[in-house]
Amino acid sequence: MRRTDPARLPDDMCVIALNGHGGPDVLQVERRPLPRPGPGEVLIAVHAAGVNRPDVLQRMGAYPPPPGAPEWPGLEVAGTVALAGEGSRWQPGTRVMSLLAGGGYAEYALAAEGSVLPIPDGMGFAEAAAIPETFLTVWHNVFQRGALRAGETCLVHGGTSGIGTVAIQLAHAFGAYVATTVGSPEKAEAARRLGADLAIDYRREDFVEVLKGWRNGRGVDLTLDMVGGDYLARNVAVAADDGRIVQIAHLRGREAPVDLFAIMRKRLVLTGSTLRARDAAFKAELAADLQRHVWPLLADGRIKPLIEETYPLTQAGEAHRHMDRDHIGKVVLTL
Repeated sequence: MRRTDPARLPDDMCVIALNGHGGPDVLQVERRPLPRPGPGEVLIAVHAAGVNRPDVLQRMGAYPPPPGAPEWPGLEVAGTVALAGEGSRWQPGTRVMSLLAGGGYAEYALAAEGSVLPIPDGMGFAEAAAIPETFLTVWHNVFQRGALRAGETCLVHGGTSGIGTVAIQLAHAFGAYVATTVGSPEKAEAARRLGADLAIDYRREDFVEVLKGWRNGRGVDLTLDMVGGDYLARNVAVAADDGRIVQIAHLRGREAPVDLFAIMRKRLVLTGSTLRARDAAFKAELAADLQRHVWPLLADGRIKPLIEETYPLTQAGEAHRHMDRDHIGKVVLTL
């Protein structure tokens, strides 16, 4: 391992551990031994950590960490390199952000060096911590798996969620026409500011009916859905010929009836993915692709993460309560 002065690191660290499963009160401040990076790993001194829906599910006992990951939540962090293991290209003191398999709610976090990305000049730690999980998820599902191209139509459900705000910005930046579903007029206006061409208030309108006349009735080329349940059949109904539907969550249920002939007739692709359990090599390739294509947009400010609120790390429970309320954009923990 290499660092200018490893002796100055503490022996242990503050983490936000789970005292059982349930509501936000199970998130408790505890001490844990400071981990040391092995070959190809980086120890990050955390300055900020993103809060994501999978963290809430883990707290509730519905989304356990993969084998080998810390038992406390946290899928993305930003900070500085504290220690770098053998084989790592990262230098101590470098400002970085990283996707994690878990353990981000802490003063220090271990990351696979391939998942570590540089923070663009001029960007703060809180903004950087809001990037890895959402941007990597959107890039893989919308552009790699969903193959969205310039001039196509894209439907993003949950347009003012952390994922939704990123999907709208990236789809718009790369030349697609973007429609989204939101839950209020205020959220519709926020989505339009991010680049949505059409924002549909699902509490007042049926998105299937609204989309029938959108873009001369061509249908939706790519749908990014985190709702599931009865939305599947509706996504099929609005899909264009040769359309793609990408499932990344199932908030309204993991099972749903679907008209198979409609999929056959329109030649649709129905796919989906999860990111947390993918191996380090896949995540490294994904991170490198994101850096090539998206970092120039972040560096010049054409896109950026939308943060609604920040909380101190020790108030992680309050941050999770915020996640349960209506919100626009990301919630971030700071140290």
